[in-house]
Parts: sequence; C-alpha cells; structure tokens
Amino acid sequence: MTTSSAGTRMHIHPPKIEYFDLDAKSNTDPKGHLRGVEEYRLTPHGLYMFRPVPGHPHLSHFESWLLPSQGLRVTRQSWHPGHERDYDLYIDLVEISTGGSVWKTVDLYLDILVRTGRGVTVLDTDELLGALDQGLLGPERARWALENTYRAVAGIAAHGHDAVRWLASLGMITTWRRR
Repeated sequence: MTTSSAGTRMHIHPPKIEYFDLDAKSNTDPKGHLRGVEEYRLTPHGLYMFRPVPGHPHLSHFESWLLPSQGLRVTRQSWHPGHERDYDLYIDLVEISTGGSVWKTVDLYLDILVRTGRGVTVLDTDELLGALDQGLLGPERARWALENTYRAVAGIAAHGHDAVRWLASLGMITTWRRR
C-alpha cells in the first residue's frame, strides 16, 4: 500500500497488460476478459480498434488508436445517455509491441484527459511513483513514461488543446467511427 498525494491509502498494481488479436477480432482486457471487436484497422502509424462494451451501465463503445511511435493509446468512449463525461479523449501511456497478428500494450500508469480546445489533465502520477517505489516499474521505464507524457501534453497544448490536430501534424491521421 502507498499513500496518495491526497493522503489516502491506495493499492499499487503491476502494470496492466492488454492484447489485441487482429485475426481473432478480439481484445483481452487487463483482467483477462475476452471481448469481441467489431473493427480493426491497421495503418502505417498504428492500429485502430472499435468495440462495444456490452452490459456496461455507462459505456456503450470504445474506439482506440494504438500509436507505437508515440507510446500512446488514444481512446474515445461513447456513453449511454445521461452518463457523458467532460472530456473528449482519454490517453494512456503504454508500451506497445507486436508479434504477428497480436498487439500487446503495457500500461505505464499515466493518463491524459483531453478536453478539446479547453485543456489537458495528467492523471495517476501518484500511481506511477508508487509503482516505482515498490519496484513494480524500473526508473528507465518511469522516465520514458514521464517524458512521453510531457511531450504529448506540450504537443496537444501547442495545437489548441486538440490531440487529433497534434497527431495529424506528426503525420498520424486518426479517423473515428462514431461522432
């Protein structure tokens, strides 16, 4: 257990691992649940995934772009009416590896909420530091996650707090299925 900056005790978990199997059109979440995927789209800069979230009381769909060169998973979530959130994109800092038709992400704790045109918020720095303190994450991986976070925040801010515009400026066109 580690104490957060708010003074509360929190459980620090090992980095979460997720699998994306293009051939099987499946996504295995960090808890080992196998989920069906409606669409995978492979591009030179990454992998797009669209999948429903059946049975979830608030979410209806996930859309994610896995962008290996940036170390990012950029996600748009579709909410059931009355459960909308005050952000447009949720970005996870992840290590991405591929092997044949299976992609793997290792979540390195840090997240970025993007409110397009309004601002960005970095989340879970306390988790990253707790994982580092408990030896669940080495200093090099923690530094990599922090540097990628700073780079992403600076790029998004420089493009009017618009992550899609920032990624496009890097040659990464991210198209989305749902509006």
